[in-house]
Amino acid sequence: MRLAILDDYQNVALGLADWSRLEGRCSVTVFRRPFRDVEDAAEALQPFDILCSMRERTAFPRELLERLPNLKLITITGGQHRTLDIEAATQLGIAVSGTTRRGTGHHATPELAWGLILSLARHIPLEATKMRSGGWQETLGTVLSGKTLGLLGLGRLGSRMVPIGRAFGMEVIAWSPNLTDARAEELGATRVERNELFARSDVLSLHVVLSERSRGMVGRQELALMKPGAFLINTARGPIVDEEALIEALAEGRIAAGLDVFAIEPLPDDHPLRRLPNVVLTPHLGYTVKELFQVFYEDTVENVEAFLDGNPIRLVDPAVIPRLARS
Repeated sequence: MRLAILDDYQNVALGLADWSRLEGRCSVTVFRRPFRDVEDAAEALQPFDILCSMRERTAFPRELLERLPNLKLITITGGQHRTLDIEAATQLGIAVSGTTRRGTGHHATPELAWGLILSLARHIPLEATKMRSGGWQETLGTVLSGKTLGLLGLGRLGSRMVPIGRAFGMEVIAWSPNLTDARAEELGATRVERNELFARSDVLSLHVVLSERSRGMVGRQELALMKPGAFLINTARGPIVDEEALIEALAEGRIAAGLDVFAIEPLPDDHPLRRLPNVVLTPHLGYTVKELFQVFYEDTVENVEAFLDGNPIRLVDPAVIPRLARS
């Protein structure tokens, strides 16, 4: 069978798992760059029986799946893939296997969020760049101690922000649709109402899952509530924030931002966010750590091996099994 590893931007997939276990059973091709669109993906992937994806870097809508007649298995990293049409895959007899959450990868995104916060507070990217060209001390920073950290979302990732914020001497407040006072207190934060979260936060960090309810949750009205000079940190998903409203607020200098996620990824070269001085940009690095990728690729190899043995594991939709038997 022909197997493709998709979107291996860092060229690390083959070194993080024992792909030799598939030797003689699969030929392996690695794609390092993203596809331009569905047409580009369909043309490149048409020969393959197995596709190994990395997060949601490549979308799999029905339109694409229907154009891949040889496809029998897609492995995804994590337990779900929001841009993969699972219903279509099952109907087409394509198995989809996920991966586990073992390891320390769940620390990765909150740690990056703090990197963005510190980068904004002390102008680290700007000063580091100036140092390489002979510069010296061009900005004044700000301390975090005594400031207020606001968390939009206090779940698995957001809750990990709390002890770090408190260690910096920050007051920690939080809001999410289902958060209770008791749960917030248990995690070391204070629950506030939604508008109060935006109005009081010196640093507002987003940690909610992208859904129809959270899409555009941070819009023009919410951004207008923020303090002048406050920081907005987004390591969750780009569409949670109204990008047009955010660019407007940044261009007017009302706030600063640290952004790891965007509405379109990779971020286009000519995107206006790339030209704004009061934003620190990183290319969706939140989950890209060795410890997590090793788990992803080790589980991927196990998924492929089990499928080839006729006993697929970690199926996202077990309803596909009867269709596999007929294919």
